Amino acid sequence: MTELEKVLHRVVDRVNVNLRELSMDVGPFVRTLVVPENFVRFYAFYGFTPHHPLSFQFRRSSLAGSYFLGKCVVDHSIVYKSDVRGDELKTKGETLKCGSLEIPLHEDEMIRIKDSFLVKTLVHSNSHDPESPEEFLIQNTVALHYANIHGSPIEGSFLGPFGTVDLTTVHDCVIGSFAYVQRGELAHARIDPGRIWVQAGDVFEFNYQYPMEVLEKYIHLEAGKKPRGQLVDFVEGRKKDYEEIFGLVGKELLDSLPKGTKVSRYAVVKGKNRIEENVLVAQRAYIEDSRLGRGSNAQENCYIVQSELEGNDVTAHGGKVICATLGNKVFVGFNSFLHGTPSCRLTVGEGSIVMPHTVIDLEQPLEVPPKTLVWGYLRSPEDLASQTIPLEKLAHHKGELQLGSMYFRGSGHEFVHGFQHRIEHILEANGAFFDGNAHPGHAQKTRNISYNTIQPYPDGPLKGLYPTIEIRP
Repeated sequence: MTELEKVLHRVVDRVNVNLRELSMDVGPFVRTLVVPENFVRFYAFYGFTPHHPLSFQFRRSSLAGSYFLGKCVVDHSIVYKSDVRGDELKTKGETLKCGSLEIPLHEDEMIRIKDSFLVKTLVHSNSHDPESPEEFLIQNTVALHYANIHGSPIEGSFLGPFGTVDLTTVHDCVIGSFAYVQRGELAHARIDPGRIWVQAGDVFEFNYQYPMEVLEKYIHLEAGKKPRGQLVDFVEGRKKDYEEIFGLVGKELLDSLPKGTKVSRYAVVKGKNRIEENVLVAQRAYIEDSRLGRGSNAQENCYIVQSELEGNDVTAHGGKVICATLGNKVFVGFNSFLHGTPSCRLTVGEGSIVMPHTVIDLEQPLEVPPKTLVWGYLRSPEDLASQTIPLEKLAHHKGELQLGSMYFRGSGHEFVHGFQHRIEHILEANGAFFDGNAHPGHAQKTRNISYNTIQPYPDGPLKGLYPTIEIRP
């Protein structure tokens, strides 16, 4: 048994111990997931800027194809083609608020990945757990293709492909494929594939469950097999476009970019595009024949194809927008799939919110009115009645509401206000409001970024593992 195999077995054993109450064995899902040779084919790389504390420690781990930014520690883990983006970690001296309590940070926050296996996973934001304000911990966890771990310390858990945990501390849970959870804390629970669940205590709760026949069409997972479905086909069909940019080491191209704009050299930009000021295009984003208006962003694993983003549009991690026009300040949530065609184009009116993990796969042209909440599975204009609601109407609602397979209870005002406030925060954090001096964000702070690459042992008993490395200023 190679040392890399020992690390994998260690991860499987530790995750299974945590999930014994749920009778979950993660071994069949991960043991043959990645071709062994791929652990030596791809380098890892880390970025550093004057704006982000520099500290990396990698011990007894495989990091093939992964990207790191900010303060990160990886122990006894396999992190394969993943993005660990620590540009929003809290810093020493900041204060974390928890109700009436204010918790000062004594040290810079750090992402710590231990005894885990992350495959094409996005890790971002900072810990929202007041019990661990200085450590964003991912331990004894398996996360599969295109999962998002967003501001969510997670321990002893399994995330299926395209699953998202958002601003939620997770203990000993199974999160199904294409499920989205945002509820503060979750323990010893099994979340069904395709469930969209947003809860803020007794204030409000949003629930939607995809029909199984729809879910099977877009993402399907079986033990011992790679994920399959139309979402996987869409992403894998564009994989070759990334091979050249990840095979070269070069510098950021700044001269041709508009003021305040950042396009990562690890993003694919092809065809005829118009990218305006204060735009952020993150690494592993894909832009083709599109316009990104001022202040818009395309985050990791986003695809913008033959589309128009008017301005200040947020495409959250994993969002896909094809043959669509988005009005000003439209939010497209995590891993959403907005799939128009040249003959069936999608239009989303300004100020609208597309819920995380929404699928719009059109058979007819569709126009979403301005300031509308959208969720679920839409194919034609007839679906608007059961899977959209005007934001103003929802904001005036109190109590229970059932529309199709969506159930809502509580304060619509708090739900809408909370989402709108978060969108403003995302735009500000990404640098959409930069005026040349004030309000710089990620787009401006990472324009001058340097990348260093690191490589694994190419052969022998340590093949595929990386040497123990400590990188400091």
